[in-house]
Amino acid sequence: MCGIVGIVGHSPVNQLIYDALTVLQHRGQDAAGICTLDGEAFRLRKANGLVKDVFETKHMHRLQGSTGIGHVRYPTAGSSSSSEAQPFYVNSPFGITLAHNGNLTNYDELVALMAVMRRHINTGSDSELMLNVLAHELQQSGGQRPSADEVFHAVTQLNRQVRGAYAAVALIIGVGMVAFRDPFGIRPLVLGKKKTEQGYEYMVASESVALDASGFATMRDVMPGEAIFVDNDGQLFTRQCADQVHHVPCIFEYVYFSRPDSTLDQISVYGSRVNMGTKLGAKIAREWRDHDIDVVIPIPETSCDIALQIATELNLPYRQGFVKNRYIGRTFIMPGQVQRKKSVRRKLNAIDQEFKGKNVLLVDDSIVRGTTSEQIIEMAREAGAKKVYFASAAPEIRFPNVYGIDMPTSEELIAYGRDVDEICDKIRADGLIFQDIEDLEAAVREANPSIEHFETSVFTGSYVTGDIDQTYLDRLNASRSDDAKAAKSGEQSTNLEIHNLCHP
Repeated sequence: MCGIVGIVGHSPVNQLIYDALTVLQHRGQDAAGICTLDGEAFRLRKANGLVKDVFETKHMHRLQGSTGIGHVRYPTAGSSSSSEAQPFYVNSPFGITLAHNGNLTNYDELVALMAVMRRHINTGSDSELMLNVLAHELQQSGGQRPSADEVFHAVTQLNRQVRGAYAAVALIIGVGMVAFRDPFGIRPLVLGKKKTEQGYEYMVASESVALDASGFATMRDVMPGEAIFVDNDGQLFTRQCADQVHHVPCIFEYVYFSRPDSTLDQISVYGSRVNMGTKLGAKIAREWRDHDIDVVIPIPETSCDIALQIATELNLPYRQGFVKNRYIGRTFIMPGQVQRKKSVRRKLNAIDQEFKGKNVLLVDDSIVRGTTSEQIIEMAREAGAKKVYFASAAPEIRFPNVYGIDMPTSEELIAYGRDVDEICDKIRADGLIFQDIEDLEAAVREANPSIEHFETSVFTGSYVTGDIDQTYLDRLNASRSDDAKAAKSGEQSTNLEIHNLCHP
């Protein structure tokens, strides 16, 4: 999962993009980059690290220009090498730079195609690959500067070749900024504008909160298969550039990834999480009629709104039983199992008085590997809890994600091949309950009933793009396993059992 930003303005945009990336930092902590267009030259700064560490004052001074794009990254394809930080750049034609959120599922096919087109791919990043597909299609326009029609034609041709999930933004020297979203709308992209004395400025971003931070008003979501083009004169053009579209946004954006103050596809992330709590609270009341729960405690921070609503539904006290160290990165995004495992107790600390002598219900957004859940349950017991029940706002995650979320392999998912009782035993809870998939979809859909389906493959194993088979999943497992990641980074593999693996 990554975060992208693009702005076409009338004054320097470096600070605006920096501010937007800062509020999108939760989407990627591996690397950050900003590229601005200063006349006929790109000014680029990118490196591994957090936004605040990558950009120093000297870099900001160099990032001149009234048009620019930005990116925060964690790796879902390729490696965490600084060479794969974004935005990427190619000098032909015109000079193009691109930032991308998502994952291309026909990577090998596209690499072979680019080789035939004599375009060299320097990294293992599918984002660089997408940039070269776009560059090749723009080159076919043949003119000195492509028109809006020719830009849209290039995106249409890209959509016919590229499969998977993607939201992307690109700058073309002498032409303008183009942003586009995959035909399923799996990854989010929001369009905003701001009125100035010189005219309107336009911005696209992964979440509406980035627009808010930069002073832009949200216009709407970029639709599945749609492209947004803002030319050098600041004129906005839009066009549907996919032959067939299906609006199937990723439901995990609402469960975990996006900030609660964002609105995506006309759905408030906060509101959807409140609805998740209502649905799950009703299930707990229905299936655990004779429960002896004394208090509801969230595992911060994503589940706080969910847990509060569950407490309301059950007429139970809600307490903050864990204090989070905000200076520890998300364990879900940590690159290696050893680092993930060590970070859990540094990340959270229990308040003993909220646990001592009580039967507690812990609430989390999801359970992926299960190790974090197990360790937190252990912490609750050490703090004096008599019984520890556990509730997940998402259903059991049994399948890998292929659309831009770097989840573990199937074998490393705690729910893979296990029923609820077996998962409960693994994490050593006194009781475990999961949200039903129908309730999760209903909770998110409530604000926008026009969305008939969501991308829910991690729960169902059904992949909406229709191009995922077991051969693809086997290759994915081989590249994503902890052993494979350790080999890539030069670390010695730990070969841990599943119950010693970690989730967000």
